[in-house]
Amino acid sequence: MRILMFISVFFIFLNCEDKQSRQQKNNSNIDSLATVNSEDKKKAPKIKQRKFPKLTDKNAMDFFLEYEKENKENKVRITTDFGTIDILLYDETKFHRANFIFLTKQGYFDNTQFYRVVENFVIQGGSSDDMSIAERRRKIGKYLLPKDTQHGFLHDRGVISMPSSEIENPYKMASPYQFFIVQQQGGAHHLDGDYTVFGRVTDGMDVVDKIAAQKTDDGEWPLNNIYIQKVEIIN
Repeated sequence: MRILMFISVFFIFLNCEDKQSRQQKNNSNIDSLATVNSEDKKKAPKIKQRKFPKLTDKNAMDFFLEYEKENKENKVRITTDFGTIDILLYDETKFHRANFIFLTKQGYFDNTQFYRVVENFVIQGGSSDDMSIAERRRKIGKYLLPKDTQHGFLHDRGVISMPSSEIENPYKMASPYQFFIVQQQGGAHHLDGDYTVFGRVTDGMDVVDKIAAQKTDDGEWPLNNIYIQKVEIIN
């Protein structure tokens, strides 16, 4: 009888000890999980906030009015498949200068193309049929810039100007993501007054001439893509 009682007590003791062990193990797992979750939170990357608003026709002018005060750069270099083109942007056309500097700093122009080439007229760049470029524009915003022709700048050979939007508008509002360089000998003065000249080539007109000489299809798109590898600010 005593033996049976001893066995019973022994099994009850083991059962209690086993429950206690399982409870400690579960608590340990919970503590471990809490530690992992805490570490994951520490390692989770911080979401970067936009440093500028998504631009629209309503806020673009106010944005560039403030932007140009703090971003006074006015020299850029366009690196192409045929060489480099250095540009001086005019301070007088402050919204167009600020827009070009802003897009340059955002890396917008990198890997875009000279998508329209007309020999002895213009080469036009800043766009592409690549969907990633359209996505860049979507993230920056959809807006137009008013033309600014009151400073007397003419469409002489070597100037950089901004084309109007593809959407018809009576005021020839400018498409901020594109630009063209006049390659025509003697200039293209029939464009004066309709489009904003906002800078000029200071070095690299030989590169402009090489690009202008490339063969195109009936839509004036080069048969071989001409990439703008990058646009950067220079001193």
